[in-house]
Formats: sequence, structure tokens, C-alpha cells
Amino acid sequence: MRPLPSLNALKVFEAVARHRSMTRAAEELCVTHGAVSRHIRSLEETLGVLLLSRGARTSEPTMEGARLAEGLASAFALIETSIERVRPGPLTLSCSSSIMMEWIIPRIGRFHARHPHVEVQFNMNYDRIDFMRDKISIAIRASVIEPPPGAVIRDLGAEEIGPVCAPSYLAQYPISDPADLVDAALLGTRTRAQAFAEWQAAAGCEALALEPRSSFAHFYLLIQAAIFGLGVAMVPQMLVADHIASKRLVAPLGFCQGPRRLVLWIAPHLAGHPDTLALERWLIREMRVLPQG
Repeated sequence: MRPLPSLNALKVFEAVARHRSMTRAAEELCVTHGAVSRHIRSLEETLGVLLLSRGARTSEPTMEGARLAEGLASAFALIETSIERVRPGPLTLSCSSSIMMEWIIPRIGRFHARHPHVEVQFNMNYDRIDFMRDKISIAIRASVIEPPPGAVIRDLGAEEIGPVCAPSYLAQYPISDPADLVDAALLGTRTRAQAFAEWQAAAGCEALALEPRSSFAHFYLLIQAAIFGLGVAMVPQMLVADHIASKRLVAPLGFCQGPRRLVLWIAPHLAGHPDTLALERWLIREMRVLPQG
């Protein structure tokens, strides 16, 4: 029988093919660039085929390399899934940094009080994920993002959106009608540049010319700007519910249903596990009891 390639070499090659980069593969696997190069060279010698087309900045798989990488990705995912089913580790909840700061952190103590035996780790990301590669158990996402293959999806309901500001700002610049926003200091976020347009469509006031004067990198920065009286921010209700309840913010025009829905993505190999179910049910319950302003 011909000798089988080294499992380490196969793992290294799969990472290089996925990243199209030896440097990024080395960073992921916590090895040196030289070690990656040696593993790839050894694997090519063992198989007798060229697996990568090496460039100055990228390493593109050849036709044979792409075929091998596809099979390896499936095989490694199957191995990891089998292990996780037998020995599940701590749950990892993935969500945006704004949801983490404004919604999860103020509430997670209640989950730990109910389920002190369940360990939860956090992953702050709001993009696409791979459950096994990224070691994600549950993710909170908007419905506009494509879920991973096999994800168990739970609907959390429609996202409510609306303009908010500090009470001091409202006292100085009264807002009782959408038209009042035209002369307001509007605040936006680069993570959702179309927020005002989405709200206008939902509120039936598309004719208004509403353009943010200032833009922030994340919703949590935008919310802080609104709290300190810099202007009017267009935000999802879940991110400011606590601030409204504590009177740090007001929603002069209320909230209306936007075009997005919030969903949970649950890793298929963990769905039905008692710890996963506990976190899933808690998240759904908390979403349904948002404080109202």
C-alpha cells in the first residue's frame, strides 16, 4: 500500500487552500510560514502532484488541489462534528459588538442565575460563519445574512426601528412629526448606511430628505453620541430599550417594523443538547420581554 499523507500536512493544506495564503494559514494554525511551506512540499511529494500555484501574495489551489481541499474540508468538518457530539465544549454565542454591549451584557447575568452550570463564551461577529471552523454554537443575525449550511433557524421576530435622542436634545429641538427631522442633526452608522431610508419606507415618509450629518463605525458608538445630546440616531429598538426605560433616551416618533427580521442560527450538531436548548429558550424569552419606553 502507498503511504498515506501526514494528517498535519493535510490540515495545513486545507487551511492554505481556504485562505489562499500560507501566511494566513500559519496564523490560524499558530505555526511558522516555513513550517507551512514544508508541509505543503512534503504533501506534494507524497501525492506526486502540484497542489498550489504559488504567487507573490497568494497561493491558489490547482485543479487537483481544489478537488483535494474540498474533500478535506468535508472530512475535517465531519471529524469535528463527531467529536463535538460526544464531548461538547462551552457554548459560544456569536453576535455583533453592539448587540453584545447593549443587549447581551445587561441581561446575561439572568441566564447565569437560571443556569449556573452552563458556560457561555462570546464571539463578536456579524457576518457569515462556519459553525465548526469558528466553533460557534448559536448566532444572532439579521435575516438578510445567508445562514451556514444545515443551520437550525429560529425566528426572533421583526426588528423595530425608530429615531431616538437625548431628552435634553428633544427639549431644545422638538420632534413631533417626521418632517421635524429634516432640520435635526441626524446621526448614522457605517454598519447600516441605509437605516434612515429603511425607516422612511416603513413609516411612509420617503419624500423627506433625511441625510445623516455624522456617521459612526458601530451602533454602540452611535447610541452613545445620541445619549450625550449630539443629535438624532436611527436605531433598532432592542439596542436602546434599556436606555429608553431609564430615560437616558427618548423615541419621539416611536418605533415601526423595519424590513429585517432577527433570527437565531443554531449549530445542527448541537441543536437539542440541553445546554443549547437552555440558551436558545432564554434568548427567545428575553427578546419577547423588551422594556418599552
